[in-house]
Amino acid sequence: MKQTWADSVTVHQLLNHTHGIVDVEKPLVFKPGTDFKYGNLSNILLGKIVENVSQKTYRELAAKLFKQLKMNDTFCYSASDKRNLVFGYINKENKFSKVEKSMINDENLPADGVITTAKDLIIWNNQLHKGHILSADSYRLMTSESAKSQHDVFGREKMGYGYNIRIAEANGIQYLGHTGLGDGFSSINIYIPKVDLHIIVLENQMNENSDLFYYIEKLIKDIIFESELIEPSR
Repeated sequence: MKQTWADSVTVHQLLNHTHGIVDVEKPLVFKPGTDFKYGNLSNILLGKIVENVSQKTYRELAAKLFKQLKMNDTFCYSASDKRNLVFGYINKENKFSKVEKSMINDENLPADGVITTAKDLIIWNNQLHKGHILSADSYRLMTSESAKSQHDVFGREKMGYGYNIRIAEANGIQYLGHTGLGDGFSSINIYIPKVDLHIIVLENQMNENSDLFYYIEKLIKDIIFESELIEPSR
């Protein structure tokens, strides 16, 4: 079944989460391009587009890219190939329960399925932000504000959002980054171009209380932005 909105939603709107789709079987919740709503469905649909255009699976394409970048410990999750993967845990009032069954499957792989390490994310950041993955024009589009979104880790006010990346500022210093959450894991990846600094935090726990999501990540981020790592003359 083809939805009435199928010809009005663009790749641009999928990339910056301004499309209004919350369910492919339901009407849009807002007119495309008029609002922002983050959701995994954006990346799932983008993955399907990539697969249809390339005639290859997302898993195949991702594995090829990671190999080229020498990200040797990065791969797409598979229930039959967990390698050295640790379990995630749900923290409920400081009591931890192991997540035995992953929510990741072939359908949502483009949104949830990449397993990596802090070391490999440094490789990714360096390659991405220094012009070795995207063309200059594509990188400019990715890191240009095309929507506004608020997230507690990055501040109380709405900030810029590009193509699956937040464009934020702290103490007058611009930085780029995003959070990730699920399966008993919490993470943040930030890159600060001015000082060529990475803030990468990967935890195998997530709090059941949504008010405490990313508590440690935000604490570490705020400490670093107040430190001499950002402003050596302080």
